[in-house]
Amino acid sequence: MTDAQETAADSALRTTGGTPPDDAGSSVTGAPTPLLEPREGIPPVIADENALAQVIAAFAAGSGPVAVDAERASGYRYGQRAYLVQLRREGAGTALIDPVACPDLSGLGEALSGVEWVLHAATQDLPCLREIGMVPSVLFDTELAGRLAGFPRVGLGAMVEGVLGFVLEKGHSAVDWSTRPLPEPWLRYAALDVELLVDLRDALEKELDRQGKLEWARQEFDAIAAAPPAEPRKDPWRRTSGMHKVRRRRQLGVVRELWQTRDRIAQRRDVSPGKVLSDAAIVEAALSLPSNVHALAALNGFGHRMGRRQLEQWQAAVDRAKALTESQLPQPGQPVAGPPPPRAWADKDPAAAARLSAARAGVSALAEQLNMPQENLISPDTVRRICWEPPSADVKAVEDALAGFGARAWQVEQVAPVLVAALAGAGA
Repeated sequence: MTDAQETAADSALRTTGGTPPDDAGSSVTGAPTPLLEPREGIPPVIADENALAQVIAAFAAGSGPVAVDAERASGYRYGQRAYLVQLRREGAGTALIDPVACPDLSGLGEALSGVEWVLHAATQDLPCLREIGMVPSVLFDTELAGRLAGFPRVGLGAMVEGVLGFVLEKGHSAVDWSTRPLPEPWLRYAALDVELLVDLRDALEKELDRQGKLEWARQEFDAIAAAPPAEPRKDPWRRTSGMHKVRRRRQLGVVRELWQTRDRIAQRRDVSPGKVLSDAAIVEAALSLPSNVHALAALNGFGHRMGRRQLEQWQAAVDRAKALTESQLPQPGQPVAGPPPPRAWADKDPAAAARLSAARAGVSALAEQLNMPQENLISPDTVRRICWEPPSADVKAVEDALAGFGARAWQVEQVAPVLVAALAGAGA
């Protein structure tokens, strides 16, 4: 047993008062130990099919859960593809795989089918892993486990330090992982990210079991593993920062045209859209509706170091939006599926507003009692939907409504009585 595993085995005893860490985020007595090197050193980066085949065989022959992580180049490249995949499993050690050189990892995914994958903040990494053929059938999410267990800080570094007593290096989380070759300090950081992940999983499993929440966590993990890929976002241009300033339909048309032009350029160049043109510049142009390149160049985000050809392409986008007919212009708001914003409830439906107030208070009190964030106890959107169009105020009807909105069995069991009381008290 390694030092880290011994620490993990002791972690329940190290937790102050038998509860999750205090606000300082530490449950380990004494100074934490810096984790400076992987146990077996930095492994070579796997960048060819022969080396990959050896890794697949080694990990298939390993034992126990497999720690998995992926590094993206957010803010540098277009999209959210993986630029490095890290794995660690007992009996196989650590592997660092270059998914640019080895873009199809479905063989590795198949070799690990049925094995529990341990990820931190799984929903962030699963989409890019799915793109390269790696889809878990069973998983354990250490970040979500920390939330359910009531830890106040659930970042990987904070959890490893608070639970296991080791300090991870934090310096390379936001670097450009599309860089080739990857510098040795970055590879060390990447290897250390999976070094203690299974140890952390083991400690959190014990803590969840001690709190009577282990089955709840398993239901959450199963739901993540079974979730289909997210649908493409409708009208993604509407998420441009600063959109609240844009009110007229013609201006909305300019935002849409500039956003779509920027997206095509960013995709072609494989760079982050923000490096092509900022959201602030898009909104500035939409509000100003410049009549020519000279007027456009005077706006913030366009004049500085931007060549004539670039200015002309942006002005052409503005002109296309100006030429749209009224019927071609976007509507000022998206059709809202579900209830209106809660701030409008008091005017639209005072009874629904009263139900929501009572339900929120009940959910908040229950979340505090269970020592977990409210949003992990039950989705706020689910609470709003039930309060806006309430079922009858009996347990079975509320349970069915919760299940219909995707609540897990443990959530239904915990939250239904609270919502029944809120609906009944507000006269639903």
